[in-house]
Amino acid sequence: MKEALKEFVYNFEYLTKEEADLIIEKTNLQSFKKGTILLSEGEIAKNCYAVIQGLVREYYYIDGVDKTTAFYTEGQPVNSFSSATNQTPSKHYWECAEDCILTVGSDSLINEMCELIPRLKEFILLEVEKNTGELQDRFATFMTSSHEERFENLMATNPSLINRVPQYQIASYLGVTPESLSRIKKRLLKKA
Repeated sequence: MKEALKEFVYNFEYLTKEEADLIIEKTNLQSFKKGTILLSEGEIAKNCYAVIQGLVREYYYIDGVDKTTAFYTEGQPVNSFSSATNQTPSKHYWECAEDCILTVGSDSLINEMCELIPRLKEFILLEVEKNTGELQDRFATFMTSSHEERFENLMATNPSLINRVPQYQIASYLGVTPESLSRIKKRLLKKA
């Protein structure tokens, strides 16, 4: 597990080797089985995560149906800023869609790390800004795209999801029914 963490942390080129080694030493790395719920609706988020290996699905449970809103894969953070920062109950769930190896962070650990590496605050801010920008772009693309374009975008940006999660979750994520997803795939296959 530590080797995967090292590979992840060493990819941040603005960290010195000493800083990266300190982060690796202090990081809480845990394994979670497929199906583990990391956060439930109504809970206040206490932890943040980063996916080292595996896949975490975010969903809302509305009128007896779960609606997938995000998939987090290797190298991506999993944070609920609205719940953690405002100390308000979460409106969504996080579920390990595969067996996962995740970093598990808390406010106290982050504060400790920032004391040990003062410039880490700047690094965290840059990462949050980068991820916020990516989320804004993803949301705008989703809102301005047809269902077919959403599927094509998913295939261009994260094609492995098609083989990693059930098709009904992909359909939910794209905002279509499983039957519509099948028709979209058939149309695109004919085009190709």
